[in-house]
Amino acid sequence: MKTPVALALSILILPLSTSALAADPARDRQSILAMQGDYTVDFAFDETVLLQPGYERQSAMRSGGDETVILVEDTPHRIVLQHILVDAKSGHVTKHWRQDWFYEAPTRFEFTADQTWHVRPLPADATRGAWTQCVYEVSDAPRYCGTGRWNYANGVATWTSDLSWRPLPRREYSKRSDYNALSVINRHTLTPNGWTHEQFNTKVLRKPDGTEVELAREFGFNDYLRTTEVDFTPARDYWRATAGYWAKVRAHWNGFLSKAPGVRLKTRVDGMAMIVPLFTQAGEVQEGKPVADAAIAKVFADWVEPAPVEPAVVAAASR
Repeated sequence: MKTPVALALSILILPLSTSALAADPARDRQSILAMQGDYTVDFAFDETVLLQPGYERQSAMRSGGDETVILVEDTPHRIVLQHILVDAKSGHVTKHWRQDWFYEAPTRFEFTADQTWHVRPLPADATRGAWTQCVYEVSDAPRYCGTGRWNYANGVATWTSDLSWRPLPRREYSKRSDYNALSVINRHTLTPNGWTHEQFNTKVLRKPDGTEVELAREFGFNDYLRTTEVDFTPARDYWRATAGYWAKVRAHWNGFLSKAPGVRLKTRVDGMAMIVPLFTQAGEVQEGKPVADAAIAKVFADWVEPAPVEPAVVAAASR
């Protein structure tokens, strides 16, 4: 039986379930590609429904930044978009999150335990005519995936994911220990001035015995507004210089995320043990210095390992 929040969120996406009959991957691709460009971004997160006795609503979070979205890969069944932040005053560049889109993906990775993501098959009915979006950390480490279909009702391009798990965001894990996972539906919508990312989050404590405690629901709203007021040249220069390096990093991650069982990180939850050396190496590449492939491999050897094989998979293999 679905939990109340799962049931409520399933109602949110129910009308989209019939759209697979009218799948238009070419139109969908143009919708995804439309997210490229230069933006001023506002981030807002508000706890809404409180689900446990004594739980107090946490303060709303507001932040923002200037971010360019650069096309990295574009094939009929895969699109990769890299987000890069720029400080408008100093020109300082920060490689930010990445989103990959897969048409009718046969598998995806799922956040299953602390620092652990398992690669699991997708049912044919769930992925037919659908796009799976996978989101990655600044180091290109995995964050979460969601699968859903684009919908164009009333001329509005909207993609809505299914319900999936993700780890705590950076804004939370540095100050929260009362929950350890988010249950999330994501919705992307193209607007006349850019695009939006809505997040329907539930903060969940997943216990070792498999039980779950839902603490609160949260609504996240990220508003990407096109801008011509910010000079994104430093971001484009950075990516031009380092794109080849980051392609090698992605290849290492793909070795774990392209097949079961998946990946487990041996870093602390902040991931800095990998972020620092990878960003340092990228900085060296930007300066024209060589970085040996072995140096990248060592970072992965130190901090990344295959996820443990899931018990269900072991049981199936033993029969």
